[in-house]
Amino acid sequence: MVIQVSSKKHEKLFLEVAREIYKDDTSWICPLDNDIKQIFNPKKNNFHQHGECERWLLIKDQKPVGRIAAFINYEKAYAHLYPTGGIGFFECINDSFAAKELFDVAKDWLISKGMKAMDGPINFGENDNFWGLLIEGFTPPSYGMNYHKPYYKDLFLKYGFTILYEQITNHLDVNQPFPERFTKIANWVMQKPGYTFRHFEKENLSQFAKDFMEIYNDAWEGFENFRPIKMETIMESFRKMKLIMDEKLIWFAYVNGEPTSFILILPDANEIIKDFNGRMGLLNGIRFLLKRTKKVKRMRAIVMGTKRAFQKHGLESVLFIKLKEYVLPLGKYKELELSWVGDFNKEMLAIHKATGATFGKKHATLQYKF
Repeated sequence: MVIQVSSKKHEKLFLEVAREIYKDDTSWICPLDNDIKQIFNPKKNNFHQHGECERWLLIKDQKPVGRIAAFINYEKAYAHLYPTGGIGFFECINDSFAAKELFDVAKDWLISKGMKAMDGPINFGENDNFWGLLIEGFTPPSYGMNYHKPYYKDLFLKYGFTILYEQITNHLDVNQPFPERFTKIANWVMQKPGYTFRHFEKENLSQFAKDFMEIYNDAWEGFENFRPIKMETIMESFRKMKLIMDEKLIWFAYVNGEPTSFILILPDANEIIKDFNGRMGLLNGIRFLLKRTKKVKRMRAIVMGTKRAFQKHGLESVLFIKLKEYVLPLGKYKELELSWVGDFNKEMLAIHKATGATFGKKHATLQYKF
C-alpha cells in the first residue's frame, strides 16, 4: 500500500525508512533529519515559490519499506523538449515490484500535473545536495552527497530509466604536491598585472554573494537547460553553510576588479554527524560545536566556476594554490573531495586531472519518459 505523506507521523516514517534500509551498512551516514524536512517546508525552501512537491510511503505488513518524493520546478520543467519533473529521496527494499509501486505513484502525480518525463534521483533545490544515484564508489559519503545501495541501479533500470549523464567525484590528497606544470601555471598567473585573489569574508557576505552569482550565471549559461541562480537562493545557501564554514576555504579571483572565478569548499560535516543518526538535538548540537574545529579531516569542494571569457587562463590553479597555502600549515585536513562534475563538463574534469586528483565516486542522473 502506498500512502501520501500528510501528517507528522508520516513525515517521521519517511525519515525512518532510510535508517531501516541502511541499518547494517557501515558506510552510510544518516543525513540530518532537519536537512530533509526543510526541503519540503515552503518556509525553508524558496523553490516552493515556483514549484511543488509530494511524498509517499510504501507500507508492507504494517511497516514502511520504501519512500519517494516527486517535484516540479516550473522554472525548469518546460525548458526541456518535453515537460519534465523529478523524483528523489527514493529508498526501497531490494524488490523490483516494490520499487515499481513507488515509481508509479510519482509518475502518476507528475502526469496529472502535465509532465511527460521524470528525472531522478534529484533534489527539489540546487544540484549541490542530494542529487544523483550512486553507482560506483560505495564509501562513506561527504555531507550532502547521496549514498545508495548497489542494487538501486537495477531497480531504476528495470523500471525503464535510462542514464542522462554521469557525475564524477575525484579525491585529492592534500599533502601531495601538485604536478609541476600545475604549479608553474599558478605562479605565472599570480604575477599577471591586475589579477587579484581574495578569500571569502563573512562581514562582506552581500558583495561576495553578488560576485558568486555573476560568475556562476556566466559560467553555466552555455549548458543545456540552465536557469540563472537567484540571489535569494545564494543567500539561503550561505546561511546554511555558516555554522561549518571556514572563510579561507572559499576563494575568488578578480581581473582588474571584475569577479572571474571562484571555488567554494566546506569542511565535511559528515565526519562530525556520522554518529548522530540524523538527529541534531541539544546534546548533539553541543557535540557538533565542540568537534567542528578539530575532528574534520576531509573537505568537500561544493562548486567551482569561471566566467567563459576567462576559462583556460589558469585562474583555477591559483585558487588551489591559495587554498593549499592555508591548509598545509594547519596540519588538519588530509583530503579534498572534488564533488561531483557532470561528464559533459570536460573543462572542469580537466582541472581535476591537472591537480593530480584520483577517481572517487560516480553518480548518475537518470530519466524516464512517460
